[in-house]
Amino acid sequence: MDTRLIDLLVCPVCKGPLQRPAPGIHLVCAADRLGFPIRDGIPVMLENEAVTVDDQLRPLPPTQPAAPPSPSEGA
Repeated sequence: MDTRLIDLLVCPVCKGPLQRPAPGIHLVCAADRLGFPIRDGIPVMLENEAVTVDDQLRPLPPTQPAAPPSPSEGA
């Protein structure tokens, strides 16, 4: 992806600058700690598609939703 394009894009959440920490699959907003995926060379700038990034701006693995309690648990 052209670096000139990255300079024009901003975070859709806070309107802050985006970084590309390494040639890879995300543009990162350090302020919001969000990574926006790049698919087929096109940045997907949708908040619901963003992933959380760690302090080194690497995407964190997705969290698993909590399993509902089994019928034998509880009451």
